[in-house]
Amino acid sequence: MEEGNLAKWLVKEGDKVGPGDVIAEIETDKATMEVEAVDEGTIAKILVDEGTEGVKVNAVIAVLAEDGEDASEAAQSAGDTPAKKDSSSDKKEEAESKAETSSDEAPTPKAKTSAADSKPLSDDKGGSAGPVPTKDGEKIFASPLARRIAKNEGVDITAISGSGPKGRIVKRDVEEAIASGAKSKADAPQAATAMPLGASSEAILKNFEEGSYELVKHDGMRKTIAKRLQESKQTIPHFYVTMDCELDALLSLRSQLNKSAPVKDEKPAYKLSVNDMVIKALALALRDVPDANVSWTDENMVKHKHADVGVAVSIPGGLITPIVRKAETKTLSVISNEMKDLGKRAKEKKLAPTEYQGGTTAVSNMGMMGVKNFSAVVNPPHATILAIGAGEQRPVVKDGELKVATVMSVTLSTDHRCVDGALGAELLGAFKNYIENPMGMLV
Repeated sequence: MEEGNLAKWLVKEGDKVGPGDVIAEIETDKATMEVEAVDEGTIAKILVDEGTEGVKVNAVIAVLAEDGEDASEAAQSAGDTPAKKDSSSDKKEEAESKAETSSDEAPTPKAKTSAADSKPLSDDKGGSAGPVPTKDGEKIFASPLARRIAKNEGVDITAISGSGPKGRIVKRDVEEAIASGAKSKADAPQAATAMPLGASSEAILKNFEEGSYELVKHDGMRKTIAKRLQESKQTIPHFYVTMDCELDALLSLRSQLNKSAPVKDEKPAYKLSVNDMVIKALALALRDVPDANVSWTDENMVKHKHADVGVAVSIPGGLITPIVRKAETKTLSVISNEMKDLGKRAKEKKLAPTEYQGGTTAVSNMGMMGVKNFSAVVNPPHATILAIGAGEQRPVVKDGELKVATVMSVTLSTDHRCVDGALGAELLGAFKNYIENPMGMLV
């Protein structure tokens, strides 16, 4: 998550809040999340109005006055425009530090009153402070002004020791580092050349008669889907493997298990779907073929210890992929009930980020829509995704005789950098074995 929309304020200026109080709701591309205060105090000033779009993570959305601090003074210190260049730069830095309300100390998305900001403040040379710096995975606490000066001067702020409260890096620390010849980032490698863009909106609209169409603005979800899928196709060398799997034994076992489900309050404890069994089969196949349960980085092959299976769920305006964690260790009934809960909350946009971010592989099932076969797009950091087609009766040859069987076609898309053709075929063969011999999923 890089930005979101400030959907609703749950407090107003002058309200007192305490740690854990929900103060606002942020709409991301996938869910609606609550923003909590991490300290107690008074909402001195709201900087970002309800309905504001494209609010950056870790930017300032409100000013929180601490106990004993005059709320009106705190609000005035934040201001609506950048402070003028004068000798009061230290006061300016202190005001900005208060306005930030420790957003860099709070975990994302749970942030203090400063989870986002409509207009980043600038120092005397202009420019934003940039993202909160990190070192060895840990956040570096620095005031916004210190970050901006370090960014403008090309100084590596992670190499500076802070003299402010709790080791916070402040303006004078950066100035001393510059004076002492701190290491600059000027020689850092240049970013790779951006991929060529498609035709502009104007060029596309010229092809259609004016008045023959209407324009529907992209929401955050659609923008994110477009960005990630374009990135996937431009950076991941896709490779595809397809197999046919007979379903008759699986359908028979599924029927028996559903009939034997214990009943409580006139409801069965579980009701297995074919998709539940597909999830389990893929997870077990990854356990059996661990070299395919990986992710690619430029430096290392990331070998995962568990099969965390994402399942594509269609929701209004796009799709989301909730994850069944450690699916190889769970029973079919647990997977089934977990997927029902995840699917329901996904459609309501109530999933927490930890429930749809990450994962080691994914399943996309369009069989219920009558689709015979298709190829899915790998969703990084995954290296594989399995596309499931419809189960249909087809003629098959068994022992030299023509018979009818229920068959579904499945296509495995892989990131060829880490899962090549032979390894992909081995993984898909293991999956096929569990589908056609489903009793193996019960032991």
